[in-house]
Amino acid sequence: MPWIEQVSISEATGVLKRQFEAAIRRAGRVWHIVHIMSINPPAMRASMRFYRTIMMGVSPLSRAQREMLATVTSAELGCTY
Repeated sequence: MPWIEQVSISEATGVLKRQFEAAIRRAGRVWHIVHIMSINPPAMRASMRFYRTIMMGVSPLSRAQREMLATVTSAELGCTY
């Protein structure tokens, strides 16, 4: 497994700290897929905006269908998150 430098939640400041706090409000924790972007807060912000658009924005698919597609894709690719 590759090692990627990450900023710990307790050491985060400024924009990154606010993004971690938002993640905790959303999900009750900071998931690894979000934490891995901690060395680049602008990329994290853009990624989360993209995720919210795909999963919660206007779409011909229901939220349940989008979650099912994400789950099946993750399982097929062997992704553990």
